[in-house]
Amino acid sequence: MRRTDYRMRSVQEIPSFDIYFPDLDQFIHGLVRSYNEGSIRSWDNLEEKVGDFFRIERMNQIESAVPHWHKMASYDNGVTLVHVICVFLGLYMMPEYLSMTKIQQQVMKWTILLHDVEKEPQEGKRDHAHAFRSAVTAARTLPKLGFHITTEYDSLIQEWSELTCTAITKPENSPDIIQDNRKLPEILSGVERMFGHLTPAALIMKTILFHLSVNMKLWPPAAPLTDEEVRRYLDRELVPMLRVMNLGDSEGWSMFDSSREALRNDTLEAFKGIERIILAE
Repeated sequence: MRRTDYRMRSVQEIPSFDIYFPDLDQFIHGLVRSYNEGSIRSWDNLEEKVGDFFRIERMNQIESAVPHWHKMASYDNGVTLVHVICVFLGLYMMPEYLSMTKIQQQVMKWTILLHDVEKEPQEGKRDHAHAFRSAVTAARTLPKLGFHITTEYDSLIQEWSELTCTAITKPENSPDIIQDNRKLPEILSGVERMFGHLTPAALIMKTILFHLSVNMKLWPPAAPLTDEEVRRYLDRELVPMLRVMNLGDSEGWSMFDSSREALRNDTLEAFKGIERIILAE
């Protein structure tokens, strides 16, 4: 199949997160100021501010645009919601994000908003398959927000969603259900057929799909990409987005922890390895 290249050319080509959710954007900027001033020093401080902000009317506003947001936000007494906002807090201060183009920054904001939307409690264990499920919700949500889709979208979305949601496996001698990377060729082909090649929507989709797949030492994933899969599936344009996503995800759990700097360095080292693999082609 011949691919049409919809490389990101101008910020007008992507719906503005800041305009769509101005209160949320301003809230995160306010968190940055509070953090820098020293009034947010712990997870409990952040949790209190998140609880004050996300009253029912704001929850309903986001739910109207992002289905299952309310369900995600209610899990574990709001732990996942606080994590997502902490990822935003880390993102808005991150040098790698601040050096991005305006359109890349918009891509990252939408990605963060959607990346854990289907995360579910797993009886004290990590949910190792939520990236694929969250990508399905993103695939159904992005067109309603105004993102580009192809003429094949309507005919593919149902079958693709079923494929991606059921792309799971259970390794031998393990109680965990994990994402099945053997299905990635079909999943990624569907993303490009529905959203185009290197469009903002396609980059958001791929970043969500792969955010649990980077082989880091200190926070090892259950289903890491092999070197060959890195070569096959990670576009050079995708790598900066995925790097910022993983740095932000780490911040979202470690910002108030002594492991913060070690996890950041571990993530950066993992992406140096990814770049070596890609550049060796």
